Amino acid sequence: MLTIVSDLFLTDAFLIKGNVENKYTRLSKLLDEHRKYFLRVRDVTLIDLNSKDQIQTPLLHMNVDEVLLAHEYLDEAGDGHRAEMGKDHDLQKVRVFYTGNLNVELAGEIRPSAYEISDKATRRFFVMREPKLRGFDDKGDEHLKQLLDLPYAILNKERLSYVYDFN
Repeated sequence: MLTIVSDLFLTDAFLIKGNVENKYTRLSKLLDEHRKYFLRVRDVTLIDLNSKDQIQTPLLHMNVDEVLLAHEYLDEAGDGHRAEMGKDHDLQKVRVFYTGNLNVELAGEIRPSAYEISDKATRRFFVMREPKLRGFDDKGDEHLKQLLDLPYAILNKERLSYVYDFN
C-alpha cells in the first residue's frame, strides 16, 4: 500500500518517514514549540542506517531530542516561511557537525547565529538552506539518497557538536 508521507527525520540510528499527527503549523515551528518528550508520527517507515532494514508501523512515538535533522515535504510555491528565507537577508555560510553514533557534516546557509541559544527566532531547531550532507553513506538505498538532495533541513541545535562559521 502506497502512503504519502510529509515528514522526514534523521536520528543516529534511523531515517524516519511519516506524518506528524495533529500538525497545526510548519514542521520547523512545531518542533521548536513542542513541549512533550515524544512526537506522535503516523504511517511510519523506519530505515535502519546500518542494515537498511525497514520497519513499518501505523504509529511511532519519537523522542524529539533524538532528531538530528528534519524535513517537510510540501509544495513550497505558496510558503511564506520559504519566501522569507529566499529574500536577500544576510545569510551566513556554515558547516555544522554532529558526532556520536552517526558522524555527519552539513554545509549550507543559515541566519546569523541561528545555532546560538541567544537566537530570538528559534529555541531548539533552526533552518539551513541548500544543505550539503557529507560523511553519510546512503549505501545505494533510495530512501537514504533523499537526504543528499534536500532544499532545506531543520537542524537540532542541541545535538550539534561543532560549528564552523565562515563569518
